[in-house]
Amino acid sequence: MAYPAKKFINDPNDVVTEYIQGLVHTYPALQYLDGFPQVKVVLRADVSCTTYDKVSIISGGGSGHEPAQAGYVGEGMLTAAICGDIFASPPVDSILAGIRAVTGPMGCLLIVTNYTGDRLNFGLAAEQAKSEGYKVETVIVGDDCALPPPRGIAGRRGLAGTILVHKVAGAAAAAGLSLIDVAAEAKRASEMVGTMGVALSICTLPGQVTSDRLGPEKMELGLGIHGEPGAAVADLQPVDGVVSHVLMQILSPETNYVPITRGCRVVLMVNGLGGTPLMELMIVTGKAVPKLQLEHGLAVDRVYTGSFITSLDMAGFSISIMKADASILQRLDAATKAPYWPVTEDGNRPPAKIPVPVPLSQSAKSDKSQPVSLNKQGQVLQEAIEAAANAIINLKDSLNEWDSKVGDGDCGSTMYRGAKAVLEDIKNYPLNDAAETVGEIGSSIGRAMGGTSGIIYTIFCKAAYTQLKENSHSGVTPKQWAEALAASIAAVSKYGGASAGYRTLLDALIPALSVLQERLNSGDDPSIAFLLSSEAALAGAESTKNMQAQCKSLQEKVIEYRLRGGTRIAKNQFGFMSRKSTTEAIYLLWRLMKMCRGLKYGDFLF
Repeated sequence: MAYPAKKFINDPNDVVTEYIQGLVHTYPALQYLDGFPQVKVVLRADVSCTTYDKVSIISGGGSGHEPAQAGYVGEGMLTAAICGDIFASPPVDSILAGIRAVTGPMGCLLIVTNYTGDRLNFGLAAEQAKSEGYKVETVIVGDDCALPPPRGIAGRRGLAGTILVHKVAGAAAAAGLSLIDVAAEAKRASEMVGTMGVALSICTLPGQVTSDRLGPEKMELGLGIHGEPGAAVADLQPVDGVVSHVLMQILSPETNYVPITRGCRVVLMVNGLGGTPLMELMIVTGKAVPKLQLEHGLAVDRVYTGSFITSLDMAGFSISIMKADASILQRLDAATKAPYWPVTEDGNRPPAKIPVPVPLSQSAKSDKSQPVSLNKQGQVLQEAIEAAANAIINLKDSLNEWDSKVGDGDCGSTMYRGAKAVLEDIKNYPLNDAAETVGEIGSSIGRAMGGTSGIIYTIFCKAAYTQLKENSHSGVTPKQWAEALAASIAAVSKYGGASAGYRTLLDALIPALSVLQERLNSGDDPSIAFLLSSEAALAGAESTKNMQAQCKSLQEKVIEYRLRGGTRIAKNQFGFMSRKSTTEAIYLLWRLMKMCRGLKYGDFLF
């Protein structure tokens, strides 16, 4: 009988909040927002959004990678870190709370590791913050060099090189640069660094049984920091040969992941993954430096060795190599009070303060409720929302059944939660204002649904809200609804990474938009235009049957890569979200359209 791994913890569900409490006790210059357990944000104790006169640097992600990211909060590095649960992206509300707490008139830069959940959640938070008047820029870091260049949209994973990007951005912000200039330096740094990891064991989540995926004499090359499969499993070898392989992979001219050639100056970071003794990390460093100098012809200007971004208790290490020049070195050498940066400056710390209250959103500050009396637009909008939500509720079991054939079987339950939340909240929707109502629907969905689908629907609604708010005043015309749909499609494509031909919901929505715009511009009756648009959506969905999926999960790419290399893995052991049929998704929209036909299409055209 297998037992959970032994850990010095209480309830496994409380490990992140208890870690943060211990962190701020240890480092008085750090503080947290008083929103436990939903809001887990660590921030500089000396920064307030009302007085801070520099660009704020914010990062975050799933916990379990300590000291990242909260350990890099401090003057000269991060202004705040948003902590999710173990290996789970932080929720949008937490990210927004962090932005509101530390962002002054200079704006903020979000540094995001390249994982789908982080990109979507931070992306939605950025859009929401912009709609509230904050200046926000985003830099995505993907420094993984373990696998061949991707063909889809998942891209390279964000690994230990992210910490070097934090340092460059933090130093640039501390120097007083503008938001645009800080973002440019961070983006340039992210393009100069490559990373690859090697592991001897898989990490163990709190309360879970230790995985035995790797045998006693095996190691895994390119293993991800969440325990996801790497490029290959190999026999255990002396570290000298392992280091040589990792360096050649990062510096390979075939993949050209980093612009480093003989004669360049570089920075080396040897990172422990949580369960590797410092002695072994120093051995890796001792082998890597002369190999870089003698075998690759590089000048090693800086070396950092330690555990900077971990994977709980995983036994392993990663090597990061960054191309260096005078400006990069200046930023890396700049003073910082971040507690876990390896070269820190001593200084007086302010005393610990009481927890900082969570700032309210702009919508929370203003009371919103359903108007005492509804105009025609409000009446139609209410009936349409209720009809759509009830249709989704009735389809819960069917959606779960379809999803169970290709995924984890919870699509119907997820949609059900969103629909129930909309029905519960509709009493507070300002239904006479279509734009505000669409925005509130997005808020209800974002709070209740969760998962990637919840974020995508919320981004969809928030983008439509912004478009409608800017261009509609007394009412919403058919063309303005079409413009809102176009803005929503663009936002989903921007943050999800997909476009036409990627075998996603966009393959249905994009032709629907095209037909809608064409018919409206031709002067057709709006009711007919919307009907033809829905038929184009259904045709677009049917067309995905013969498409090759491009939005593949990283796990799917790894397995295909292994299959090409001869490793025998049964693909049907895994469920890939990207294989979900868009036809089934658009069928739901078609059903909703049928249910609303009793209202007459013209009733929607305010």
